[in-house]
Amino acid sequence: MSTAPVRLRGKASWLVNQAATVAHRLAMDEFARSGARRYHYGILAAIDENGPSSQATLSRSTGIDRSDVVAVINELADAGHVERAPDPADGRRNLITLTATGVQRLQHLEDQVTATQDLFLAPLEPAEREQLTRLLARLVDHHHG
Repeated sequence: MSTAPVRLRGKASWLVNQAATVAHRLAMDEFARSGARRYHYGILAAIDENGPSSQATLSRSTGIDRSDVVAVINELADAGHVERAPDPADGRRNLITLTATGVQRLQHLEDQVTATQDLFLAPLEPAEREQLTRLLARLVDHHHG
């Protein structure tokens, strides 16, 4: 980064993009080590937080494209991490539910994400980490809200 022009290094949008690239690489490397993909974590976390969910709901809550959600759910179902069952309120759709194995997998992925966050945020003090996270969440909420 030190070779980047001063004008770029002074722009928050450029810095966020550079930081996102590093964070993405770190996360992909960590997930690959355990045979996971980042979408696995997002889908499992959404089901854990919101309970049984339709594929459309999972797509909206995670920001993952519907066609990708279908592929991820297929992978998670094949691994025994989620189950599909007809929605009692609407037989045309399925509800995706976390299995006991899925809960364990989510905890494993959560541990990986925490380790990756620690690596990514290593140069920051705990209070700075919290402040950065709050500020980024505020920006995201403002532009997506």
